[in-house]
Amino acid sequence: MISVLILTKNEEQDLPGCLASVAWCDDVHVFDSFSEDRTVEIARQAGAKITQRKFDNWSAHQNWGLANIPFKYAWVLYIDADERVSTGLREALMAFDQEGDAVAYEIQRRDFAWNGRWLKHAQISPFYLRFFRPDKMRYERLVNPVSLPDGPVGRLHGYLDHYPFSKGFRYWLQRHLSYADMEAAMRLEDMGKGTNFSLQKALFSKDFTEKRYHQKGLFYKMPGRPFIKWLYMVLWRRAFLDGIAGTTYATLQSIYEYFIVLKTKELVSKQNSK
Repeated sequence: MISVLILTKNEEQDLPGCLASVAWCDDVHVFDSFSEDRTVEIARQAGAKITQRKFDNWSAHQNWGLANIPFKYAWVLYIDADERVSTGLREALMAFDQEGDAVAYEIQRRDFAWNGRWLKHAQISPFYLRFFRPDKMRYERLVNPVSLPDGPVGRLHGYLDHYPFSKGFRYWLQRHLSYADMEAAMRLEDMGKGTNFSLQKALFSKDFTEKRYHQKGLFYKMPGRPFIKWLYMVLWRRAFLDGIAGTTYATLQSIYEYFIVLKTKELVSKQNSK
């Protein structure tokens, strides 16, 4: 058997559907950041175990959870409230049998647009390390954390379905504005430390997490990033094949990138004025 970990903060809208998709599990943990709505009440009514901690940043919060939450089983499935375990993934998890020395498994996530369309081409990162032994996993970065397993990685069949627009465009934009603040802070930190990123690892690393880390670091140094990202998503990844939803999503991601550019310039200006 496995345990389930769900991170929450004011998730009364999405949490019921998320909990329903993991109702087959007898050890569901809701890791809550002191929600002010009915999130905790909903979790308690569903029989989930509740742990609360004030949120500081993504990696610190996740690392604390893995180290301190008393999971019943050795393997944990980590999901967010706006995600759902598909039937195929549920079957794979219930039939899980560890392969060799693997300490974590990648799961393919499907992002869905506001109109219910799967953003099959527009989605940049389809695989995530969401099933693992908590004692063998840690995270780095303030936002969009990098998963760092201490051992080999496998891949699990089945989809984890994600609905990032479940609360509407306004919520998505507001959330990504806060993400931009943290991304800019990390960019400033990297600039101060003179962090080096490898083009070879960005292009050829067999470790998906390492590859994405170096890709992101090199990408942040490029001029015209928002436009480059839009071209990459629409033309290279063929987001246009996802219809209007795909091109709109690419545009929103480019706007998010521009948020990071503006926030980084603001922080640099403040630093230079001291």
